[in-house]
Amino acid sequence: MPGPLDGVRVLEFSQIVALPFNGAIMSDLGAEVIKVEPLTGDPHRNRGTVMPNEGKRFQSLNRGKQSVAVNLRDPRGLAFIHKVVQTVDIVTINFRPGVSKRLGIDYETLKKLNPGLIYCEITGFGNRGPMGDRGGTDIVANGYSGLMMADQKVDEHGQPANISAISLADYCAGFSATVGITSALYHRAITGQGQKIETSLLQAAIAVQDTVVMREPVHDATLRDPMVTEILELRKQGAGYSEVQDAYRRGRGASRVASRAYYSTYQVKDGSMVLGALTPANRAAARTVLGIAYDPSDEPDFDESQQQSMDQATALHAEMRSTLRTRTLEDWLEAFTNAGVPVAPVNMPEEMSDDPQVEAMGFMRDLEHPLFGPQRLAGPVVSMSETPTDIRGVSPGLGTDTESVMLAVGMSEEDIKELRQDGVIL
Repeated sequence: MPGPLDGVRVLEFSQIVALPFNGAIMSDLGAEVIKVEPLTGDPHRNRGTVMPNEGKRFQSLNRGKQSVAVNLRDPRGLAFIHKVVQTVDIVTINFRPGVSKRLGIDYETLKKLNPGLIYCEITGFGNRGPMGDRGGTDIVANGYSGLMMADQKVDEHGQPANISAISLADYCAGFSATVGITSALYHRAITGQGQKIETSLLQAAIAVQDTVVMREPVHDATLRDPMVTEILELRKQGAGYSEVQDAYRRGRGASRVASRAYYSTYQVKDGSMVLGALTPANRAAARTVLGIAYDPSDEPDFDESQQQSMDQATALHAEMRSTLRTRTLEDWLEAFTNAGVPVAPVNMPEEMSDDPQVEAMGFMRDLEHPLFGPQRLAGPVVSMSETPTDIRGVSPGLGTDTESVMLAVGMSEEDIKELRQDGVIL
């Protein structure tokens, strides 16, 4: 069935993660997404691959798209792309600042060809300011934005450890681009106006750290400012990252053992689980399940700065760790669930494709790839009742759709043959 963006056409100049993820979402929503690649392909095509140009991550991030492979530095290749621009609703790009203008695919150039065009650009740091001309990748954005330090991980060498589970800044920027594009489509439907949308890895990373980067005088004077002053002094003294991180943990309140006791991970008899009790009612229910009669952090006069209070909180956490090791994961999941306490096992992501809850909600999709056979992919990020979202197809081979797109914009078979012979297209 048609998705909510059925009939919308996107021309995507993308590489790596952030923008390809946005394009996958747009495709799931029903848009026609044409991915423009260099003749060598998106670099992610050959990351972690067992077959040339068909890396697993590339397949996931580029499902449901078409691929056009063209040399944009050849005037004939650019002329072809300019023809396509006149037929699309949206152009998206995540090249380094300045590259789009050198290639002739910047917003100012393309909006002359298509006045109603919606143009979305994802950069590393934005395109202005002291870092506006720099490229950026996820790990660089994580470090610069503070996400890496906030994650509070140190590697075996005492150095900052990156957020390793996902490319957090990349994916957040991809989501942000989707919000901007769909909002711009709504605005254009009312006014007829196109516009340029900008987001960046840094902007997205800042946005998801809202309470941490927020400034507020009373809180700052009490907690933030003393911590920042201490860390700046440690840096001046040449302190190692581990020492800086210890100061950061203290300043961020990681010593609040009592409040973390109910919102933490635990080893049980045959596995591990995560407890997510935040409200007073949830904490009280958790204590009932665990047989804990007293919690110092629920007392009005509990003061985390007082040693006696901290000793009591530490003892509570130790008691919970000891108690939870006495029973199986199944036992604890049942007990906490029956008491209304948020709880879950700690799973491997590799298990989730066949997880009963994931299966029940239809969060995975089954596809047939022409080279690899049956595949299960993570499905759309949102479900809709009247205009269903879905994966519209597998990832394209490099340049698979170049000829069909050229024919659709009025180029002849003779033109296509000549461009292919001259190495302008695949």
